[in-house]
Amino acid sequence: MKQAPEHLVNLIEPIVIGLGYECVGIEYNPHPQHGILRIYIDKEGGVLITDCSKVSHQISGVLDVEDPIQGYYQLEVSSPGTERPLFKVSQFAQFIGQSVTVNLIKTVDNRRKITALIQKVEDDIIFLQEAQQVFEIPFAIMSKARLVPDYLLEKGGRGGK
Repeated sequence: MKQAPEHLVNLIEPIVIGLGYECVGIEYNPHPQHGILRIYIDKEGGVLITDCSKVSHQISGVLDVEDPIQGYYQLEVSSPGTERPLFKVSQFAQFIGQSVTVNLIKTVDNRRKITALIQKVEDDIIFLQEAQQVFEIPFAIMSKARLVPDYLLEKGGRGGK
């Protein structure tokens, strides 16, 4: 899969944004019989299938009129996933107030895994709140971090395991 050409991004991104979503990325893989145009969308609180359908319907209409792609292709609108991995400090700042599970290469309070709310980010320190305790975690000691969807926390899913 490769990044969509600029003319497709310029056509599609404003539509996604205009519908109230973040355009996370657009991939286009041309193929004479099995081409794929994949659009990743997101919004605060997550993306539902109805959101994908809404965006797909709007994009499809514009693509039919503008006809920017020659030949057959399949249009897919997708979420980047509810358990989105976080790779940069800036992504933690983007998701302040959401739950995250972090794996650590060094222990913090005798723990190597913490599931907590992202409270704030200062420089390269991520502040995670679990109940009444706040952990100050240097980004450099995180080996892995993923958002934890609310439904997993509510049902006693993976949170803290």
